[in-house]
Amino acid sequence: MRRDHWRRYNDRLDPATDFVDIYAKVVAHEFPWDMNQALGFALFRTYAVPSIGRLLDATGEFTDRTQKRYDDTALLLEPPNRLGFDEPEARAAIRRINQMHRAYDIPDHEFRYVLSTFVVVPKRWLDEFGKRPLTPTELEASVQYYRTLGAHMNIKDVPETYAGFERLMDSYEAEHFGYDPAGRRVADATLALMVGFQPRAVRPVMGVFSRSLMDPALRAAFRYADPPPAVEAVSRGLLRARGRLLRFFPARRNPKLVEDLPQIRSYPDGYRVEELGTFPVPGQHGCPPEGEHGDERHEDGGDHDERCSPGRRGGVLHGGASSEER
Repeated sequence: MRRDHWRRYNDRLDPATDFVDIYAKVVAHEFPWDMNQALGFALFRTYAVPSIGRLLDATGEFTDRTQKRYDDTALLLEPPNRLGFDEPEARAAIRRINQMHRAYDIPDHEFRYVLSTFVVVPKRWLDEFGKRPLTPTELEASVQYYRTLGAHMNIKDVPETYAGFERLMDSYEAEHFGYDPAGRRVADATLALMVGFQPRAVRPVMGVFSRSLMDPALRAAFRYADPPPAVEAVSRGLLRARGRLLRFFPARRNPKLVEDLPQIRSYPDGYRVEELGTFPVPGQHGCPPEGEHGDERHEDGGDHDERCSPGRRGGVLHGGASSEER
């Protein structure tokens, strides 16, 4: 296969109607490792919004069950990308996401912000570190993919263009980023998990390497120390060199799916989508007592009288490291 096979394939399609196919090729064939890193950083950014960080910390998922939280997020976000939004497994995954979110009083502006990070952060990552940027067709497909995900979650007033998503994310972060001990705990736990995925020999330097990839506003919101300028330059330079090297590799024939990732460790004997995620308990771990929930906002959320239910706790779109990786 030619090196530019997937770029040419995607650019022959119409992002208005073929956005699932285009985005699937971006994620699983053309940029699997980059998209995993970028989507992970996208969700990581959201912890710097104090209201989001406090809720995620209150669930306890990020300190007590960090690995499972990572795995469930990856496994629930992947089916719509792999199968499209109308397939039963994809609908079950979205329903599970919506059931979890419906248990909490999360305002629409937070959902819109989180959605915007999924569109903007990968584009910026690939601009700087990828073997190439997204083409206009691929970028538009990303916009339409997340607009459709937003519609399935009944998120209101979702931007219609990439420029709109970019303005939303940048203005929201300028207004809302700030230090909170709870958000810092969530960030620390997530970074510790990510470091643990790396070979033992490089783990001691992964903390400063990760901070080198954060922008100053994000580091400031978590009160992380700035890395030495030389370390930041080397860290970013290594990723840019990787991207340039990948230009000489052949196109990937087979998709890299979530189940292929060695980081997914919680389900060696398999899983059912309907049983992934968390089942919040009323009045515990950030879940409001019965009778004090917000709206019934999610169109694929299942029975609307199901709010918090006995079992585990937490949410998916509102945090956790994402994964659709190489």
